[in-house]
Amino acid sequence: MADILGERDDAIPDIKTRVAEPSRESQLPKRFYKVVAIAEVEEGFGVVLDERPVRTPGKALLASTSKDVADMLAGEWDAQGERIEPMTMPVTRLLNTAIDGVATEMQAVQEDIIRFAGTDLLCYRADGPDALVTRQMERWDPVLDWAQTALNARFELAAGVMHQPQPEATIAAFSTHVGMVNDPAVLAATHVMTTLTGSAIIAMAALKGELDLEMAWSIAHLDEDWNIEQWGEDEEAAARRAVRFRDMKAAYEVAQAVSNA
Repeated sequence: MADILGERDDAIPDIKTRVAEPSRESQLPKRFYKVVAIAEVEEGFGVVLDERPVRTPGKALLASTSKDVADMLAGEWDAQGERIEPMTMPVTRLLNTAIDGVATEMQAVQEDIIRFAGTDLLCYRADGPDALVTRQMERWDPVLDWAQTALNARFELAAGVMHQPQPEATIAAFSTHVGMVNDPAVLAATHVMTTLTGSAIIAMAALKGELDLEMAWSIAHLDEDWNIEQWGEDEEAAARRAVRFRDMKAAYEVAQAVSNA
């Protein structure tokens, strides 16, 4: 598995030559299996390729406590064509990270999510134009109201980009709920949702079922969508956003599936 999903060796110099470099596709590993299946393992449900278990780069079994997540993993592996493209496998990448990294660094990941809450997207408001200010208020305020009611965390707002420290009691209350996320896969998914949206509050609301996937993604991109309405959409930016949404969808679905397993 490590040689399949591993990164390029940085020690190899990237030397430009007159000879055309091989295409990225030709550098991807070839598909080496025919049949993808799911098997029950000690960790829950694992993926097997031609009856051989898939392992993470760290040599652990690629498995989940959720059968639904195992189905997602198997679907990604089965969907590969002649070559294996890791970037089209967001659930596999997420579980690799959860198993090899997050599981042994739970506190550090929790603290990183909490740091996002200290400078959360939803707390920084535009000072104009009025239509944008109103849209932020209509779509973001209900999420902050939910945080105050459900999490006992009352976040304060700031205009513009000047840092507004949040009350210690607010961060403490929010930290309590982050600390309750004790499954590595769910925590990894929550961290992905946090970084992709720029908001730990949105991620927590999505995790707890207050926001569905589409609403969480929409309110996180409120400012970006406003700019698109005014100036039009850039094709390359739209493509990058589509890739990020794919990762967001994977994280949301993994979090929901494991939490409900």
